[in-house]
Amino acid sequence: MSSDLKPRPQRTALITGSGRNIGRAIALELAAIGYNVVVNGSSNRSDCEAVAKEIELLGSGALIAMGNIGDREEVLAIAKKGIAQFGRIDVVVNNAAIRPSFDLINGDEAEFDRIMNINFRAGLWLVRTCLPAMIDNGWGRVINFTGMNAQQGFTGKSAVSISKHAAWGLTKSIAKEYGKYGITANIISPGTIVGEVADPAFSDKYEVLEQQNPVARLGEPNDIAQMVKYLVSDEAGFVNGQLMQINGGVVV
Repeated sequence: MSSDLKPRPQRTALITGSGRNIGRAIALELAAIGYNVVVNGSSNRSDCEAVAKEIELLGSGALIAMGNIGDREEVLAIAKKGIAQFGRIDVVVNNAAIRPSFDLINGDEAEFDRIMNINFRAGLWLVRTCLPAMIDNGWGRVINFTGMNAQQGFTGKSAVSISKHAAWGLTKSIAKEYGKYGITANIISPGTIVGEVADPAFSDKYEVLEQQNPVARLGEPNDIAQMVKYLVSDEAGFVNGQLMQINGGVVV
């Protein structure tokens, strides 16, 4: 190997909703492979602080950037805070989402906008802020999230389904337009994922879903984190514009 080759600068990932569950697992997995991480939450600061400490123990840099991702100005502030700390954002993981019920005929438009802002527009705002540096650097990764029910149409939760389809459209648009710059965009559709602490109120439901799953178990946050780890790797540079279903085979 040539002695004049310079080591790759440490990359940085911004992960929304990374104080717990899937977001936390992604943050720790990326930190373990050398990523700085911008940890975000809307109100659970103590959880975010705990994740940041774990990241630092793994030898990576951590920055806590609290903020409501349903608010455009707060989203921009989160991204700019990460850029100011680490120089740029190389990976954007739009993990945070809400799934409230919504009446398509009678639902309040302000509530529809709130769902769209959190589930879709926040990702759009982050990408628009972070893409220029990715283009300049010739490398970047965008990972969005949808869901099994959202893909198929979500009875009683039309706004969620609409917002997640919009995120899928954003993913495909980034993949097509910016792939030539070394930037890939993919979207993950998780199956039923049980967090670090399972909700006992759903134990009966979990048992039924486990029995219905072809692999006879439910998902864990690390199942999703492992896919993200692969998608952000240099080896996944030819995986672009794809929907990755991580559900044990319950939807194929």
